[in-house]
Amino acid sequence: MDIKQFEIEQLKNLCADIRSKIIEVVSHNGGHLSSNMGAVELIVAMHYVFDAKKDPFIFDVSHQSYAHKLLTDRWDRFDTLRKVDGISGYTKPSESPYDYFVAGHSSTSISLAVGAAKAIALKNEKERIPIALIGDGAISAGMVYEALNELGDRKYPVVIVLNDNEMSISKPIGAISKYLSQAMAGQFYQKFKSRVEKVLDFLPEPATYMAKRFEEGFKLITPGMLFEELGLEYIGPIDGHNLSAIISTLKTAKKLKKPVIVHAQTIKGKGYVKAEGQFEKWHGVAPFDIESGEPILTKTLNKSATVLFSEALLELAKEKEDVVGATAAMPSGTGMDKLIREFPDRFWDVAIAEQHAVTSMCAMAKEGFKPFIAIYSTFLQRAYDQIIHDACLMNLNVAFAIDRAGIVGEDGETHQGVFDISYLNVIPNITIFAPRDDIGIKYAVEFAYNHKGVCAFRYPRGNFTACEEVKSKPFLLGQGEILHKGKSDIAFIGYGNGVGKACECAKLLDKDITIVDLRFIKPLDSKLLKNIAATCKRWYVFSDSAKRGGAGEILLGFLSEQKIDDVILESFEYEDIFIPHGSISDIEEKLNISTNKIVEKIIKVKS
Repeated sequence: MDIKQFEIEQLKNLCADIRSKIIEVVSHNGGHLSSNMGAVELIVAMHYVFDAKKDPFIFDVSHQSYAHKLLTDRWDRFDTLRKVDGISGYTKPSESPYDYFVAGHSSTSISLAVGAAKAIALKNEKERIPIALIGDGAISAGMVYEALNELGDRKYPVVIVLNDNEMSISKPIGAISKYLSQAMAGQFYQKFKSRVEKVLDFLPEPATYMAKRFEEGFKLITPGMLFEELGLEYIGPIDGHNLSAIISTLKTAKKLKKPVIVHAQTIKGKGYVKAEGQFEKWHGVAPFDIESGEPILTKTLNKSATVLFSEALLELAKEKEDVVGATAAMPSGTGMDKLIREFPDRFWDVAIAEQHAVTSMCAMAKEGFKPFIAIYSTFLQRAYDQIIHDACLMNLNVAFAIDRAGIVGEDGETHQGVFDISYLNVIPNITIFAPRDDIGIKYAVEFAYNHKGVCAFRYPRGNFTACEEVKSKPFLLGQGEILHKGKSDIAFIGYGNGVGKACECAKLLDKDITIVDLRFIKPLDSKLLKNIAATCKRWYVFSDSAKRGGAGEILLGFLSEQKIDDVILESFEYEDIFIPHGSISDIEEKLNISTNKIVEKIIKVKS
């Protein structure tokens, strides 16, 4: 959509249409609502001033990029948002040439902009300028300051739009900016700074020194002090919903040919009254009724694994004063919000800083506390070095509660939690286990507390697919469990949430199948597995994890080490791909690992 010839009123009408489209589609499909609603004018202005065909448009996290998608030839397909084979909820270059980079994890945008600016300089393409949109939550992460540090030194032309909506994990940045902007208007500061620079050219040296000191002192009470000290130009704060002001500011920033921060204050959820303001529940939403704002949910009697973990840890924390914990920007998502409210001096949200979460908790373990670090599987990847260097190397008493393990659904490739078994298993001094049902997660928390050394346990988004007939028992180190001893030569070996699927498949087959819950992937229960191998010569492995380095390959390694060569093993884990977005059931069907598809495969082998 070419909007460069639009008048301001046309642009305002376009913003209204975009908001209506976002509300309509997200109310049916679910998705990120308030972040997208609040960024509409910023994105429309970006497209008006810059050229998305040649200028790198870089969206941090990119869950606020819906307006960008609607402006770049995806309006008619937007109703497929987050559906299988439909529009992604994040930027995705394979979906559109207008999407510069894949994004789903936060705080990468400025590093990408610096890299793009370096390449542009080397290619002497001076007409191109990277523009990055980043929120006040994402800008709190350490990687941002690594990038700003280099950018301020190198002075590449980059425009960074800071979307400050005061509703982020890092609330102080937004709150401080708002407070300072009330006392000091951005335009006044820019004019003042320009006049000081002109005056300095004509003053004698003693007066110049005093004027410079005055300017530096003045800078300390303005919102842009940090960025200017890092060597970037700062413009703002501006009204992030005033199209004329945003367009004028972006034109100015573009002409400077320097690294510039444009600080825009916005209202999260703008345009849908129920979502406007600091309402975390409107960030990522399930399908909802537009008129009432109430979610349209499939009723379930079971509590989610996250809620069960939260309740178990809260119960333990009330009993044991040495229990502490941290999460990285996901207090409600991990259930840690309840513990933070109950014990604000013992549980912390450290913002978008997974590395800091791990290392700071390791120091607490060194001091004799028992930390529980609750992080999504996909985000724990960001702290891999800290797990190795700061937790496992010293074999500290740290427990990792890995939420959203397995396919998480509509958020797609950047959020599927499928690699944690693979990347953790190679590290010495770590015990890895998983509950299979509701009571099992309580036992997992208890075991993690009593365990000496590093341990990690995983659990799915939503409810367990449980074997209702056989409830879990307390965990014993390195011990698995036979749930049913069959008479056939087939064994279904499950791990974590995969145990439930193994039970479902067994019910659909007429064979008397042995069903095993590994419980521990490290260490394995060697005695149990040897006994199973003596009678069951066909092993089928069920685990919601990547096949490469996953439960199946770990078991193959065991069979090889034990020189057991008469067992045939097949894994129903995920193939060596990045798993696309869509509902969990649709994705499993697409990957041929739904319960029915698995049963069909096994029947074909039998015949």
